[in-house]
Amino acid sequence: MFLTMAKANTTWNVLPHQPIEKLTENLWRVEGDMAGMPLKRVMTVAKRSDGDLVVHNAIALEPAAMAELDAWGKVRYLIVPNGWHRLDARIFQDRYPSAGVYCPSGSRKKVEEVVAVKGTYEELPADGAVSLTTLDGVGRTEGVMTVQSADGATLVFNDALFNMPHGSGLQGFIFKHITQSSGPLHVSRIGKLFLVKDRAAFRAHLERLAATPALRRIIVSHHQTVTVSPAETLRAAVAGL
Repeated sequence: MFLTMAKANTTWNVLPHQPIEKLTENLWRVEGDMAGMPLKRVMTVAKRSDGDLVVHNAIALEPAAMAELDAWGKVRYLIVPNGWHRLDARIFQDRYPSAGVYCPSGSRKKVEEVVAVKGTYEELPADGAVSLTTLDGVGRTEGVMTVQSADGATLVFNDALFNMPHGSGLQGFIFKHITQSSGPLHVSRIGKLFLVKDRAAFRAHLERLAATPALRRIIVSHHQTVTVSPAETLRAAVAGL
């Protein structure tokens, strides 16, 4: 989130979170709280063809959930999706010292303020089930993870797209009217101001992603998963850019 730069955790700090959602045979999702705000954060875990796990936007989980994760596979790749999503990056690297940290090249300097980076998205070892691509038009600061599963393809975004529900009170007003972060899948006002550098290139890339064969779902790093008409929803999200 662009509004704050939360200090990265140095100890295992578990905030409330939902149970692990086992979406497919090689794709898990966990939604958790953020301290002091209604904004949710999402960790996505994908299993590569070789059985190793890719953790996108790591979230510290309670012991039973971490044990379940460890039983599923070996955590080998930690994806820090931009320079603002570093909260639990260091503690995951401490827990899994043999895992490599990867991030978009344009975010590397900021990510390395809290954790050593092994490589960029382009340097992640190739795999048929899980791949990372930097998005066009954002100064190489964010990307998308594509996961191929038995039921189709999943696109995993970060702050490029938001779809949090409208809230109430002052915070709800801010997210709806000031930052324009709440509502159906869309690019927030903060994203337009601080993330997107070339709207035409960004829109064109997302339109190409909407044409992903057998697109089954879209996961974002804050709030809800899109499972109904994901291609059409993605196209609508960037139509006004």
